[in-house]
Amino acid sequence: MVEIGSVGVLSPGKWRWLRAMAWMAVLCVAIVLAFNGVAKAVQWLIALDLPLDPRGKLAAAIAGCIAILALYCLAVRYGERRPVYELSLRGALSELLLGMAAGAGAIAVVIAVQWALGWVTIESRSIDAVAIALRNSIRSGILEELVLRLVIFRLLWRAFGVWPALGLSAVTFGVLHLANPDSGGFAAMCLIAGEGIGIGFYLLTGRIWASIGMHAAWNFTQGWIFGAIVSGTTEIAGGPLALRPATGVSEALSGGAFGPEASLPALIVSLIASAIVLRLAWLRHGFEAAPVAALQIQPALQSVGPAAGGA
Repeated sequence: MVEIGSVGVLSPGKWRWLRAMAWMAVLCVAIVLAFNGVAKAVQWLIALDLPLDPRGKLAAAIAGCIAILALYCLAVRYGERRPVYELSLRGALSELLLGMAAGAGAIAVVIAVQWALGWVTIESRSIDAVAIALRNSIRSGILEELVLRLVIFRLLWRAFGVWPALGLSAVTFGVLHLANPDSGGFAAMCLIAGEGIGIGFYLLTGRIWASIGMHAAWNFTQGWIFGAIVSGTTEIAGGPLALRPATGVSEALSGGAFGPEASLPALIVSLIASAIVLRLAWLRHGFEAAPVAALQIQPALQSVGPAAGGA
């Protein structure tokens, strides 16, 4: 069951919805600034002694991710005055692996359908990089899920209820990607359709790890393993295969220059996967927030505090 916050800055009373929105804005800005600041600082420190190569960029991204997880823990612990159950390490590995299997499996099904119907071509190639692909996959998985799930979705839920939060956070994800190269309305629609997977895993487990695993594995499988364009970019590349849209095939079927996730198969698979995970979450919890009393009895070892957030 998800803990959305009921004390501290989110205490009941006048203007709680407005306080939740202001808190959301503060956390979003702080997380983005912290990630960029720490990552750039680590890159600078590495470059003092060695040329900055892809492994150095990967290390910088990991440091940035650790920093924002720690920042979120501190902000919630002191701003909302509660344990940070959503980052509990209990079951984290199994949930992370579950999410990775779901993300890799879903995009693999999309690409398999496209290839079987002749809408894309797949050729083998030599492997020439992996560190940058890992960096971008880890960064997108942790940074985007932390902001979209634990900040935007959770605090919209606190302010307006779970159903408006589900719709608004999904639309936010799609709209943000309109700025990507070769994006458009259909691409945004496909991404919105897939948001139910990450939201569903968060609702199902009450933690963020499965959502992170799903997001990172989706991108890594699509970009590195299959060599496809990911959300209009080619930053996740260098793996054993090279996927290209087949000549003369509609972009709505191949995904075009935005990548396979902006295709009719992706839209269908994303909707089905979202419905399945959301249904499982509904059957388990009914989309209910954890009551305050349930939070107070969580054992200390089941939640991540400020000291454990950077571990």
